[in-house]
Amino acid sequence: MRLLFKKINTLLILMVAFLLTGCGIYSFTGASIPAEAKTVSIQYFPNNANLVNPMLSEVITNTLRDYFMNQTTLDEVSDNGDLAIEGEIIDYKTAPTAITGDQVAALNRLTITVNVRFYNRYDESKNFEQKFSQFDDYPSNQDLNVVQDELLRTICDKLCEDIFNKAVVNW
Repeated sequence: MRLLFKKINTLLILMVAFLLTGCGIYSFTGASIPAEAKTVSIQYFPNNANLVNPMLSEVITNTLRDYFMNQTTLDEVSDNGDLAIEGEIIDYKTAPTAITGDQVAALNRLTITVNVRFYNRYDESKNFEQKFSQFDDYPSNQDLNVVQDELLRTICDKLCEDIFNKAVVNW
């Protein structure tokens, strides 16, 4: 009886391994990447917004690179990756969002928008150009300069997740 369970477990493990490797590279993040794809290149995102935060280009670019390195087995190359991402920051703005009864803003919203171009060398039907926008709210009694670093990290994480999902997660 014990030998039978051992054989069934072995068979199940082999079947799962076969299924996971049968359709390109699969990761437990849900990424579906062509088996031929081995590299990704992510270009620096210049800041073309009217209001410029000097750290934003570096934060968004590095966060996106880290996201791909941590979530896939792809190697990063500087140019001409099998998967390639480029883009620019096109908007960075703050605006009141929750107005109280006495016409005073209770919350402000920081919104960042990027335009992204994605190229898949092995499946051109996956190529796209799209704008991605994310925001985070903060109390209006706080100065943006005080909360800005934390807001940038939160918003950039959301943006990178959206870009990653659009590029390599086929949901």
